[in-house]
Amino acid sequence: MRKFIIVWLGQIISFIGSDLTSFAVGIWIYQKTGSVTQLSLISLFILLPGIIVAPVAGALVDRWNRRVCMILSDCGAMSCSIAIVSLITLDRLEIWHIYLAVTLSSVFNTFGNLAYTANISLLVPKQHLGRASGMVQVADAVAQLVSPLLAGVLLAIIGLRGIMILDGITFIVSIIALLSVRFQSAPITETVNRPLLQQVVYGWNYIVRRKGLLALLIFFATSNFVVGIAEILVKPLVLSFTNAAALGTLLSLASSGLMLGSILMSVWGGPKQNRILGILGFEAILGLCLIVIGLKPSITWITAAGFVGFFSVPMINGCSQAIWQVKVAPDVQGRVFAVRRALTLASRPLAYLVAGALADKVFEPLMSKNGVLAKTIGLIIGVGKGRGIALLFIITGVLTITSTFIAYQYPRLRQLEKELPDVI
Repeated sequence: MRKFIIVWLGQIISFIGSDLTSFAVGIWIYQKTGSVTQLSLISLFILLPGIIVAPVAGALVDRWNRRVCMILSDCGAMSCSIAIVSLITLDRLEIWHIYLAVTLSSVFNTFGNLAYTANISLLVPKQHLGRASGMVQVADAVAQLVSPLLAGVLLAIIGLRGIMILDGITFIVSIIALLSVRFQSAPITETVNRPLLQQVVYGWNYIVRRKGLLALLIFFATSNFVVGIAEILVKPLVLSFTNAAALGTLLSLASSGLMLGSILMSVWGGPKQNRILGILGFEAILGLCLIVIGLKPSITWITAAGFVGFFSVPMINGCSQAIWQVKVAPDVQGRVFAVRRALTLASRPLAYLVAGALADKVFEPLMSKNGVLAKTIGLIIGVGKGRGIALLFIITGVLTITSTFIAYQYPRLRQLEKELPDVI
């Protein structure tokens, strides 16, 4: 795994730089405009372009040398950082410049991420794919934990310009790591000679012909939608009964579960014989944690449940990633993984849009002191500000557990690892 570890270390540095920039840019825009809407648009521009371009990117990644693709991706994203630094130096930076740079970076990062993910199965022995998936999530966890802490401090000391320069340096580190090792891409087969549109559709057809993989894809898209609702509402839930400082402490402690779970997954590698049960089992635990979060307005209660929930996420994602890498032919992983990425991530923006409306227009009124549910469910979880969101958390938890139970009943998913032969 030596070559993979070198590339992985470079990616950790790059992830930290990218997350640092995303966090700092959000703070800068909010300080500049005072608009929550403008701030929320950053998340949209980071996520949506990558979803839209993913199917085409996957087809191209299977045509190109994936190592070169990763290098060019880093160069493209670095050029966006350089452009922002130049505009700041010339005192010409506008909000729309930020949105454009973030959009382009999202596109470049999608190409790089797909090339990186598709090449892991060629860099890592089959028996260590679960560990490699855990290591990839360690990189994400490190970036999520370190970046918010550094961004606030560095923004005050070196400003947005200095942070963008640091981001550029992290891309250089990643490029050096990629240049220092040589690895082969998957052999190019006759499928890449088809028209580009056919190649884009090929990834979807590949999944559809394998009912177990299709069921796994649908399961994750559904799970991302349900959990996405809870994800966007956790801040207003906690702020309904405590302050921002306590919220920050809670999120840091809970997020440490993500780090611990990622480290364990990278060492253990997950179950070797039945990863599907690992996915469904930890998904059920995640659903239970969502229910617990909604039961009472307690920092301790929510932190503990959040820690266990975050701990479960690397187990779920690691097992899933290992299954896809073992069951999908290396020469088509770019196209197949692109379809998987687009469909599973597409449910998140929808969840973000639905969550606010459900909380403000439906559940908060129901759980107000004079609400319809105040004398029934309100006797159990309380009434007043935030308790409607709490009820929504409980419902998302119940839906998560229910979807897990339904998924287990489908034989093609339950027997996926036995019925679908390994290609690695």
